[in-house]
Order: sequence, then C-alpha cells, then structure tokens
Amino acid sequence: LGVLLSGASTMIPEADIGPVESLPNLESLDVTPDPSLLKSTVMLKLNGGLGTGMGLEKAKSLLEVTDGNTFLDLIAKQVDSMKTEFKAKDLQFMLMNSFATSKDTLEALAKYEDLGTGEDLEFVQNKAPKVTASDFSPADWPKEPGHEFCPPGHGDLYPAMVGSGTLDKLLKKGFKYMFVSNSDNLGATMDV
Repeated sequence: LGVLLSGASTMIPEADIGPVESLPNLESLDVTPDPSLLKSTVMLKLNGGLGTGMGLEKAKSLLEVTDGNTFLDLIAKQVDSMKTEFKAKDLQFMLMNSFATSKDTLEALAKYEDLGTGEDLEFVQNKAPKVTASDFSPADWPKEPGHEFCPPGHGDLYPAMVGSGTLDKLLKKGFKYMFVSNSDNLGATMDV
C-alpha cells in the first residue's frame, strides 16, 4: 500500500531489459535421467485462481476437462502415475492455494488419500486488501467481506512459502528441488 500511495512505479522500463546473450542448447547438455532425485523434489501446483471469467465461483482447476475428470483429478492421476512408474511412493506433491480456492480444492482432493492432507498438501498464499480508486482507502463490501481482498498471484510464491513456514519445513525434510507449474497446465510435467 505504501508503494501505491507513494506513486512510485513498479514497472521495469523496456529500455532496461535486454536479451539473454547465450544459452546452452538442450541437445548439447549431458542429461542423465535420475529418478532417485524425486526423493528430494517437491511437485508444486499453483492453484490460487478462481474461474470467475468462466462463470465459476470456485477454483478453475475444478473445471471438468474430460470424462468427468477435473484438472485436479488429472493432476492427482499424474502424480499417482509418477509414483508407480518411478517407484517413488514418497514423491511430495503440494498446492499453493488462495483463501478463495483452499476449501473447495481440499474437498475435491480428499478422495486421493495418497496425495497428503493439511499442511503436507497445501499452503495458502497471502491476501492483499483491495482499495478504492478514488482515495485508496480499504474497500468495504459488507455483504461479501471476502471480496475486500484478493490473492496477489503467482509472484507471491516465495513470500508465501517463507511466511507460512513451508520453505523451512521442506528444507528440514531434505527437499532440494521444486517443480512449479499452474494447475490448469496439464502439459507441464517433470522429466526425470
């Protein structure tokens, strides 16, 4: 709020952005598949978005994709498939939910007991207060107090992990790597 009220720009001018000078080609890298790395890897899905633009009032990951399966059902099946294929029963899966998606998401995933529960399954991103355009005072919505806040988006991943204690918890459990993708991107899967 302080930055907003100060009028300071949070944009990075295009003139300050330059192209990457060089990157190695994938074909030139020596990549040896190593499923043992799954023991120290967390698969995280960003799941804070509501499907309001699609007429929903719940997590967009609860949209049916095919044959009665939602995005979340297919993600749970992808995780189960990886656990089976790579004999990695301890593959850690987590969600970064928002205050608006947590309840519905946890209810939908309760049938997949092997995914985990509670703090082992999710952490909730922060919430930011909405302000009025006229004077930047806090928005007031007595009929729907939940509408007075919004999730800050994917950029909140690191502050939410630190603030919730999730990062410390994962590091203490020996995790070193994290695969992050959106819950509505079923094509994003880990290569082992």
